[in-house]
Amino acid sequence: MAELQEVQITEEKPLLPGQTPEVAKEAELAARILLDQGQTHSVETPYGSVTFTVYGTPKPKRPAILTYHDVGLNYKSCFQSLFQFGDMQEIIQNFVRVHVDAPGMEEGAPVFPVGYQYPSLDQLADMIPCILQYLNFSTIIGIGVGAGAYILSRYALNHQDTVEGLVLINIDPNAKGWMDWAAHKLTGLTSSISEMILGHLFSQEELSRNSELIQKYRNIIARAPNLDNIELYWNSYNNRRDLNLERGGDITLKCPVMLVVGDQAPHEDAVVECNSKLDPTQTSFLKMADSGGQPQLTQPGKLTEAIKYFLQGMGYMASSCMTRLSRSRTASLTSAASIDGSRSRSRTMSQSSESGTLSSGPPGHTMEVSC
Repeated sequence: MAELQEVQITEEKPLLPGQTPEVAKEAELAARILLDQGQTHSVETPYGSVTFTVYGTPKPKRPAILTYHDVGLNYKSCFQSLFQFGDMQEIIQNFVRVHVDAPGMEEGAPVFPVGYQYPSLDQLADMIPCILQYLNFSTIIGIGVGAGAYILSRYALNHQDTVEGLVLINIDPNAKGWMDWAAHKLTGLTSSISEMILGHLFSQEELSRNSELIQKYRNIIARAPNLDNIELYWNSYNNRRDLNLERGGDITLKCPVMLVVGDQAPHEDAVVECNSKLDPTQTSFLKMADSGGQPQLTQPGKLTEAIKYFLQGMGYMASSCMTRLSRSRTASLTSAASIDGSRSRSRTMSQSSESGTLSSGPPGHTMEVSC
């Protein structure tokens, strides 16, 4: 009882001399700003140091959202547009986030010395347990793009119990074949590293239009002070091993998975093939129209909506309200149905305005949507 009284007195009269409610409020605000800005850490692993940035605080009985970026990018240039999108705020308030930068990709990273042996993608995946141990996190929901999607998939195959779900954008689970290897070598004779990476990130149509987005990322990559490091990450990606996924086999992703790719994106065929190798009862396939090669940059609203429903399907954010995009779609579909009694377009993923969840049709069928 005495201890309870001391706590009560401490709340009413701060023990620190000169501390006022206004000062305490300012301190609390400063702490929140620090959390909003993220806290960057580095940890040593058997394959070198890795840097990651943590946003928010751990939530009881909830996994962390862990992201991994693609080649030519870091966590900011890959994911900032998505996580700063207005409707995404409801998600990030419910989960602590860990944004991993591949070695040498973080802002201000020094250039590796000549002859440095950059980790393989398998070794990059083996760094993730060191991050989780450092943070004392037990489970994650992974969001990866391109090379990052491969790395998270490899990690999930090796550590099934620690991965509750995966959002894989532009994943290619296959090793490069001889034809791909030869084409890559020929392209390298006539194109710079930055142009080859741009061809990996964006569709040819996007590159031909040369929009502001393309110009921005061309400048980011071509003028990157760590371009030599980026080339090492690029080489590791091109030398990746086959994940050897097999539907119904021993090697498969056993957690819920949402595959995402843009219509006409460079990796569309690879993602479709990956979808065919995964358990259809656990897999959602989202093909996004008009999103190009990087849907998290070009269509953050649609992707946010899909991620929210994916999380709800896993049992999180059950009381979440629909996004503005979902409400407008529901209204449009209802209006169209009242006019001609038919659906505006066929979709195997339907949206419910009452529950805010996604229905993937009959059990055992992969959810596929073009939005």
